[in-house]
Amino acid sequence: MRLALALGRRNLGRTWPNPSVGAVVVAGEPGAERIVGQGVTAPGGRPHGEPLALADAGDAARGATLYVTLEPCSHHGRTPPCTDAIVTAGIARVVSAMEDPDARVSGRGHALLRDAGIPVETGLLRSQARRDHAGHVTRVTLGRPHLHLKLARTQDGFAAASDTERLRITGAIADGAVHLWRAHADAILVGIGTARADDPSLTVRLPGLAPRSPLRVVLDSQLRLSSSSVLVRSAHDVPTLVVTTRGAPAHAKRMLESLGVEVVRVPADERGRVDLHAALAMLGERGLTRLCSEGGPHLADALAEADLVDTCTLITGPGTCGPQGGLPAVGPHLGAMLDGERFRIAESLDLGADRATTYERNEA
Repeated sequence: MRLALALGRRNLGRTWPNPSVGAVVVAGEPGAERIVGQGVTAPGGRPHGEPLALADAGDAARGATLYVTLEPCSHHGRTPPCTDAIVTAGIARVVSAMEDPDARVSGRGHALLRDAGIPVETGLLRSQARRDHAGHVTRVTLGRPHLHLKLARTQDGFAAASDTERLRITGAIADGAVHLWRAHADAILVGIGTARADDPSLTVRLPGLAPRSPLRVVLDSQLRLSSSSVLVRSAHDVPTLVVTTRGAPAHAKRMLESLGVEVVRVPADERGRVDLHAALAMLGERGLTRLCSEGGPHLADALAEADLVDTCTLITGPGTCGPQGGLPAVGPHLGAMLDGERFRIAESLDLGADRATTYERNEA
């Protein structure tokens, strides 16, 4: 199962709207088992991991055990149900890490296999599987992508010297980790403040992974994103989506669209900003499952206030802002969220001279 989970992680960020499912076929008597087939959901979401593993195993799948990171699908979509492929291949036993909460499956896949005379065991390494499939779980249960909030801060807790003056906080190793997170995300989210102040590219800049740059999403209530920004100038190469309000200028929308940027209007909140719930619901409707927020402290605190944060990674650098202070990285709502009972520290590790602490929402 550990191998199946590792296989599934390979294609995170590439299979939406489907989950990246890893599958391993093991044949042989106890004590003499051998792996005869492996598969992971293909980019674009099809084929699924199970039929690919079964095809890899060929005739050796008959009488073998299938290890799979998520309950096999049982419904007819663009591809036949994975349960049919498992039965046809002659699999004798299925070990599934977790049940699929998708209403189209939700236990029916396991039940169909048992009805076909195939023993099914569930729950092996479930915690890790749920973490790996968090995007899928969040989208099918809450109708929005799983949101991973990333913030960098100095040793004394600041993200910037001011709203417009940025600080160099993290080192090369931490920066590499951020790019890896991007490669495993379906989309990256920033606000217009970060887009204007930093003029970021929001691409994956690791050797061999540039093609895995995800969709870039900018929240921009009044369409202030400049036509000369890196995001707009590269929109024909890397998909870029601007989420704005219904009151944003029509001429600005036409200008961005003429340059290859997709613009979507959603309702505004009571302060005239993009309604965050509406924005994430729209992304969920499009099939996005894993959203990485790399905006600044203002967006981070707004997401926390809206209870839309599922995972938060704080990267603390060794430097300080100094006695003059600056813009605090953790606002009041985010601070209360992380200090409360709904979140726990899931991981803390050193990334060179930086320290990354990841908080995860507790399961309900």
